[in-house]
Amino acid sequence: MSAIRPGDLVPRPMFVSWAVFAAVQGGLIIAQAELLARTIAGLETSWLGWLAAVIVVRACVARLFAGTTRRAGIAIRQDLGSRLLRHADSRRRGGEFGTLLGPGLAALDPYLTGYLPQLVISVIVPPLVLIRVGVADWISVLIILAALPLIPVFGILIGLRTREVTEHRWAELQRLGGHFRDVLAGLSTLRVFGRTGHQARVVREMATSHRRATMSALRVAFLSALVLELVCSLTVALVAVPIGLRLIAGDLALAPALVVLLLAPEALLPLRAMGTRFHAGAEGLAVAGRVRDILAEPSADGPAAAEAAAGGPDSAARQRVVVERIPPGRAVSGSEPLDVADRGRPVEITLVDVTVRYPGRDRPALDRVSLTVAPGERVAITGPSGAGKSTLLHVLLGFVAPDEGRVLIDGVEPGTDELAWARWSAAISWIPQQPRLFATTVLDNIRLGRPEADLSRVRAAASAADAAEFIDALPHGYATPIGERSSGVSAGQRQRIALARAFLRDTPVVLLDEPTARLDLHSESAVVDSAVGLLAGRTALVVAHRPAFVAMADRSVRLVEGRVVDGESPAAGPARPRVLA
Repeated sequence: MSAIRPGDLVPRPMFVSWAVFAAVQGGLIIAQAELLARTIAGLETSWLGWLAAVIVVRACVARLFAGTTRRAGIAIRQDLGSRLLRHADSRRRGGEFGTLLGPGLAALDPYLTGYLPQLVISVIVPPLVLIRVGVADWISVLIILAALPLIPVFGILIGLRTREVTEHRWAELQRLGGHFRDVLAGLSTLRVFGRTGHQARVVREMATSHRRATMSALRVAFLSALVLELVCSLTVALVAVPIGLRLIAGDLALAPALVVLLLAPEALLPLRAMGTRFHAGAEGLAVAGRVRDILAEPSADGPAAAEAAAGGPDSAARQRVVVERIPPGRAVSGSEPLDVADRGRPVEITLVDVTVRYPGRDRPALDRVSLTVAPGERVAITGPSGAGKSTLLHVLLGFVAPDEGRVLIDGVEPGTDELAWARWSAAISWIPQQPRLFATTVLDNIRLGRPEADLSRVRAAASAADAAEFIDALPHGYATPIGERSSGVSAGQRQRIALARAFLRDTPVVLLDEPTARLDLHSESAVVDSAVGLLAGRTALVVAHRPAFVAMADRSVRLVEGRVVDGESPAAGPARPRVLA
């Protein structure tokens, strides 16, 4: 992994602002020591007001500095996340990429908001403090200057070992993340071949290796802290002892002696803190180097891998599948994929006596459910909470395997064929109750539906989802970043972005899981209006509680305690309940 310089991540103006803050802090430190020394030496209270003011101003500057560095760190993380998503198509190791997007970018915080600002402080503050110490007592400043190089020397020696240990730890975490993701992706195959126990042991061994690497890094960090504390304590002692002897002999006045004693630790503190912050941010430094290497690679400029890392039917691997035609009734295998990726042709979905049981529950989540959805038909799934509505969608998505029964797509059963399920999932657009939005731009979040789409197609999809107006009103339009956990957009706006993603994806099958749950009336109306256009001409299942979604369906099917009762047309009254065997 190549070395990385601070300027590769943080722009020069940010360093300049940090330097200004550090200079102000240095001046306040000197003023505080000066005022305190005069108050004690002269036994005067006239300086106490100024001393209190300096302390308050110093605290305010420190708080403002911390807020500035925190905001800068968030902005840099969002920018790196957005750029990484645009390089997603060039990554072959989805587990590594997912680790970078998750704990990797999170590990940058101590480096960006801790180590780099402290590095600037260590360059600015000690020289200012030493100048004032030299004015008060040139012998003390010589002692400090003699001991001061020991701190960076020991820091460099231990830092070399720290970087090696940290990079090893990060490599172990990437390997564990990649392997765990691959195991989850192929879990059904492992179950079929009886290899789940073996893979569980492999994951346990890799986790143990990562734990040992983490403990090794912590041992080095604790050793570093001990060495730095020892050097600083000895240096202050070497300054304090001669000062005391000279005070007794009358060779030094009390006021300058107090200034020296108060400022000596302040000259060493920034370097000691920098060593501590370095170990806290060492993992971020390793991540930053890896991120820079990835960004230097050619990219197809597509964010598809982010959805792949998150799982679900929008994964990049599924989007890239080439689907061929199979005559109805033929068995499905890895070499004979389902013919469901034709975006212009609706699909027939059939469930035959599907039963799903969850461990620890007496009653099945789905009990002998039989249902046929004709091509282009819109079906609303209704029923009380816990009736199995979401489980029904999860069966169609391949998230849950039926314990009994069959799922047929155009008369063909995917069965346990993972490739067949992946190709079927490539024909689905799924909008859950709380769609996942990533910490990147609005544009990249919509383009997860189709990474190769240009801006004009994204705008058309947003317009169809009734999202164009509020997106254009954002500070930077489609380039506006969305914060962690979808911060910056309302629940209704998040649903409309998800609808825009589905419009752009343009699949023959749409599954909606209570898309208006927890929305206000205005947001619900906008989502319903957009969903009408999305469902037109497509095979659709909508889990719905609100009458507006039930009314737009061709018919509704009611689930009660995991069983299907008679469906009805929205225009008709409720039918007499009858359990379908």
